[in-house]
Amino acid sequence: MTSIQPIKRRRGRPPKDASGHNEIRQQLVRAGVELLTEAGYSSTGLDAILKRVQIPKGSFYHYFKSKEAFGEALIANYNSFFKAKISKHLKATQEPLHGFFAFVDDAVAGLEKYHFRRGCLVGNLGQELNTLPVHYRQLLIEVFGEWQSLVADYLATEQKLGHISANRDCQREAALFWTGWEGAILHAKLQQSAEPMRQFSDYFAATLQT
Repeated sequence: MTSIQPIKRRRGRPPKDASGHNEIRQQLVRAGVELLTEAGYSSTGLDAILKRVQIPKGSFYHYFKSKEAFGEALIANYNSFFKAKISKHLKATQEPLHGFFAFVDDAVAGLEKYHFRRGCLVGNLGQELNTLPVHYRQLLIEVFGEWQSLVADYLATEQKLGHISANRDCQREAALFWTGWEGAILHAKLQQSAEPMRQFSDYFAATLQT
């Protein structure tokens, strides 16, 4: 994820034109995703986000009616970003599970780039549900459901190509993947090493062959 380039501080009210409004709104969203993937929802105050983007505190509510609404926008933004990443990599080729391991390599590179400080926004939020707005739970369930469907479709294609066992239930395997993958990311951050992610992905791929 690209780092935020601060925009010039504006005095008074935010610009009325739609392009200026949307630009700052996206700056806020990107800053929010960056900070929440590091510190979490409860530990990230609006002051830190506004300082990153360099807009006055009072201006925040011209773009989002509340921190809760801001969080919803972050989840939606991250979901779109991550689905595009999944779709980019999970493409079947003549090489068995090539797309799967391309996805793993990209994820490992991302964590290493930020020295294991950042993880998965949706996974991070799932670990602090007790401090989140109640309806976030359903939002996160729906996001994981979308990701699961993408993996299941990919596995079904690999299955048709004879790259994985015909006995595998692709929907079930996709659900198991996300359960294990989020745990692997957590352990990678704890250990400051990509080894848990490599171990899990190798194990998961091997089980698909039986």
